[in-house]
Amino acid sequence: MVSPIRWHDGALELLDQRRLPGEEVWLRCHSHEEVARAIESLAVRGAPAIGIAAAYGLALGLGRGAGADVRSRLEAAADRLGRTRPTAVNLAWALDRGRRLLDEQGWSDPEQAAAGLRDLADRLLRDQIVADERLAEAGAALLAPGDRVLTHCNTGALATGGLGTAGGVIHAAWQRGRLAMVWVDETRPLLQGARLTAWELARAGVPYRLVTDSSAGLLMARGLVDRVIVGADRIAANGDVANKIGTYPLAVLARHHRVPFYVAAPLSTIDPGTGGGEEIPIERRDDAEVTTLAGTRIAPADAPAENWAFDVTPAELVTAIITERGVLEPPFEPAIAEVLGEAGEG
Repeated sequence: MVSPIRWHDGALELLDQRRLPGEEVWLRCHSHEEVARAIESLAVRGAPAIGIAAAYGLALGLGRGAGADVRSRLEAAADRLGRTRPTAVNLAWALDRGRRLLDEQGWSDPEQAAAGLRDLADRLLRDQIVADERLAEAGAALLAPGDRVLTHCNTGALATGGLGTAGGVIHAAWQRGRLAMVWVDETRPLLQGARLTAWELARAGVPYRLVTDSSAGLLMARGLVDRVIVGADRIAANGDVANKIGTYPLAVLARHHRVPFYVAAPLSTIDPGTGGGEEIPIERRDDAEVTTLAGTRIAPADAPAENWAFDVTPAELVTAIITERGVLEPPFEPAIAEVLGEAGEG
């Protein structure tokens, strides 16, 4: 598995996911502004990976802003990073961890604060690796030998820095003989399934078939899908799930065809401050992502478009939520409150 995040020689290095699968190019970020641009442009993506990259961005932000105190530098970096992608809650979670650490330590020296924040980012990455492994084990136990899984977008190592969320479950199930193959949605408009998930599965030797997003209904109707497993960018306190656009229709189809629909996500993706899906901000991205493909225009020059990056799946369509602390089952609100309370995250 390839982690998309590493710290090397005083800079944050990010595997540029815009260039995959054609070439593996690493970006070197020396400032929080460069990290912010990498997040906005999807050079780094996936809710957990975004949060970890932002944590490193905070450390880099302490090296900028001559004449400003440590708190002012941190808040300037946190404000810029926090505006990059509003839906993925791991971003705000990681930035809040940085703020709390500064409050606890009371650093006044920028270099000392930068070193402490970099240690925090290192720890978040290590914790994510452990969480992914535990989540993968819990999820793999839900599958049965011969299962055919459908997944959407990219939820492997590229999205987290560890094994992945839904991708980690798939990987662990394959290793344990509990998986026959994977149906990979292409995931329009930026093709994270076709470009990234297919690339990861091929490297891991997991059998898969790439399909158009609109194939899901046919596959389920023909009995070719045993389970749907997706990741999440934010899970509300009631269990509503924000994930890549196209996830909600999959959940509706799965319910109609009686196919279990699982969401795999670390506890850091659960936002107890968001009561339900209607409160989750949904990112809208450049219309050109819809009207062009790999730089080539596929619509008339004056074609209007809408580019919603995420949708919200109501909790009642979710069979279970797989976390590093076990599998949560309905009713989700008390289950989420209990697991967050046990983990000290509430």
